[in-house]
Amino acid sequence: MSVTSRYKEAWEGFWREAPEEQGAVFWDAEPALTAGLHLALAEPHLAAPGLPLVDLGCGNGTQTRFLADRFPRVVGVDLSQAAIDHAEHADHAAPDTTGRAEYRQLDAVDKAAIEALHDELGDANVYMRGVLHQCEPVDRRPFVDSIAALVGTRGRAFVVELSERAGPILMGLAQGPAGPPPKLLPVFQHGIAPAEVSDEALSELFAAAGLGILASGEMPLITTDFTPDGSRIELPSRWLVAGRP
Repeated sequence: MSVTSRYKEAWEGFWREAPEEQGAVFWDAEPALTAGLHLALAEPHLAAPGLPLVDLGCGNGTQTRFLADRFPRVVGVDLSQAAIDHAEHADHAAPDTTGRAEYRQLDAVDKAAIEALHDELGDANVYMRGVLHQCEPVDRRPFVDSIAALVGTRGRAFVVELSERAGPILMGLAQGPAGPPPKLLPVFQHGIAPAEVSDEALSELFAAAGLGILASGEMPLITTDFTPDGSRIELPSRWLVAGRP
């Protein structure tokens, strides 16, 4: 199984046109406001912090580079080759980060590709932020199955997803008098309009994949864009740590 060609082409187009600089993409907030906060929540629940870490849906690698300083081996994977090109270019532009993280183009619902990655890494911890709600609904169950395959018996997954309350906020931003905020506009232009994953459905997806929810909570998903009054856009989100007991 693999994602639809329309979905893959949408992401390739988005990342080909995305600016190179960090923070130019709607969700590309600095790690101190994202992965740094998430790691503090995840660490007490990591059964084996020395395992490799997979940054699933790594985009341009901003969070991947941060995580690579904190785990022995970090692999960022993304559906889009253009995103991987961004990540590798950013690494080369900052010599102090070059070579700390690895990057792969990978379709996360391709069972064979995921199994091959697990064969290479063994059990791994997984970091994923704001990916499931952007997937086609038919791909969400196999996507979470892939997370379960990567964590195996010892790994843990730290997942952040928009909560149900984020949908009306995004629609309000998109339909405002001035139109969508400038960094959100390209997302809609490329047909990557976010869809809702209910809080209940999120838990059910992980249960169906054989993973238990070890911890969960709510916190805002920080973006890089601002409202007309200058307030940073923050979207309600739910976080969870999942793994096999």
